[in-house]
Amino acid sequence: MTDLRVTGGRPLRGRIRVPGDKSISHRALLLAARAEGTSVVRGLSDGDDVCRTRSAIEALGAGVDGERIEGGSGRLGEPDKVLDVGNSGTGIRLLAGFCAGFDWLTVVAGDASVARRPMDRVVEPLRTMGATVDGRQGGRYPPLVVRGGGLAGIDYTLPVASAQVKTAVLLAGLGAEGDTVVREPVPTRAHTEEMLALCGADIEVIGDGAERVVRLRASTLQPFDLDVPGDPSQAAFWVVAACITPGSDLVVDQVYLGPGRAGFLDVLRRMGADVEQTGPDGVRARYGPMHGTEVGGVEVPGLIDEIPVLAVAAAVADGPTLFGGAAELRVKESDRIATVAEGLRAFGAAVETRADGLIVGGKSTLVAGRATAEGDHRVAMAMAVAAMAADGESVVEGWESVATSYPAFEADMASLGGESRS
Repeated sequence: MTDLRVTGGRPLRGRIRVPGDKSISHRALLLAARAEGTSVVRGLSDGDDVCRTRSAIEALGAGVDGERIEGGSGRLGEPDKVLDVGNSGTGIRLLAGFCAGFDWLTVVAGDASVARRPMDRVVEPLRTMGATVDGRQGGRYPPLVVRGGGLAGIDYTLPVASAQVKTAVLLAGLGAEGDTVVREPVPTRAHTEEMLALCGADIEVIGDGAERVVRLRASTLQPFDLDVPGDPSQAAFWVVAACITPGSDLVVDQVYLGPGRAGFLDVLRRMGADVEQTGPDGVRARYGPMHGTEVGGVEVPGLIDEIPVLAVAAAVADGPTLFGGAAELRVKESDRIATVAEGLRAFGAAVETRADGLIVGGKSTLVAGRATAEGDHRVAMAMAVAAMAADGESVVEGWESVATSYPAFEADMASLGGESRS
């Protein structure tokens, strides 16, 4: 394991651009592989998760040359090896849906963390569409073996709010007979719908409030040109770091702040944080006092990646903060409810865990500590943010996990005035 040692209390100042959005990057690669022709995608995430998806579409026959991706049904075919997604839960679920649309056999596997991630939420609708999908414990866990083709559209209501499951069903539906309908009782990230429309798919989205219905008909995708915006889930680390580290004032530029992705800013504003949007895609954050709040309900699906670092903000706020309705955190790269609580306690914060969330006591003066990432990149970076605000030198164990999504995190910290070594 690699340790990151952070010297806390250094003001963070300047401007930064975070890596390309990871969710958009995965989808861009898969849709470009399916599109009939050459697409151009600039600014892809450089994390290992997205690199694995790029390798997967190459194994399926797509041509990838820098920013240019040549796809289409005439190029794609059965891979001659297992598609290894590494640590990417998004990658395995989306690839299952993608490959279900073709009449070949695909085996998709990942690392030990992915092997513990629930897959039945994807397997069930794909089987209903007519794909043959198997895995450990009857398809509940990876690796997944997918033989697709000959699919029929379904009318499916998501039992768990999940943009990954929605995307898997829609990717399979691109080649299915009849309409594929996905109903969302709680709206999730709309990247897939937006990008399918960009590719000329026959897609319709009804409703934009508490419920949303996506209807897709079999479609031939057209190549596209896309600049991947900065990842708001990565921007959240720097925004919170500035809010809790005395003397800090920074701007994160070119961040995607579209529907379902700016919720972390709403939470911080409720907490009284000094954050503001600068233009259409910039966020400025400055150090200042904050108070506790409640996070729950329909906002949680859009915050599931940001809750670890919001919990760090809550640790120094005046008064307790309740995070509820977030049981999905239990089945991420780690049990994030447990790992975040353990990590914050290492920095002197008072934290109580619940089955579906956390109660962070607040008004803590963070002290130098030693936290363990447990193989989870978002926990590692959240603990690094806590370390930036703590006095003295802190240690984040398992720092190598950050390579899955943000390999330049430490370099970006240095560019803003932070001090660390690994």
